[in-house]
Amino acid sequence: MAKFIKAGVVSDIPSGSIKSFVVEGKNIAIAHLDGEFFAISDMCSHAQCSLGNEGFVEGKEVVCGCHGSKFDIASGKVLSLPATTDIATYQVKIEGDAILVSL
Repeated sequence: MAKFIKAGVVSDIPSGSIKSFVVEGKNIAIAHLDGEFFAISDMCSHAQCSLGNEGFVEGKEVVCGCHGSKFDIASGKVLSLPATTDIATYQVKIEGDAILVSL
């Protein structure tokens, strides 16, 4: 069974935005889209820029603020260059106001 760890609280991430968290030593970016939360690796696979600090949400994509690579926010699949490698995704669940992530 998956172990879920608290990353933050719902109010930390306004809808339409993304934010970085460190969960048990791992850099995770969590995005909030109209009541749904998605967790992905915080590092762009192209140049190791933080997606949660430098990036932004555009529709159902996260755009790297350093060089413009785009990733699907739900699957982590790379959608545009210069990145060519998908990024990891993590299960998310909400309990009360807590955002829990499974590593």
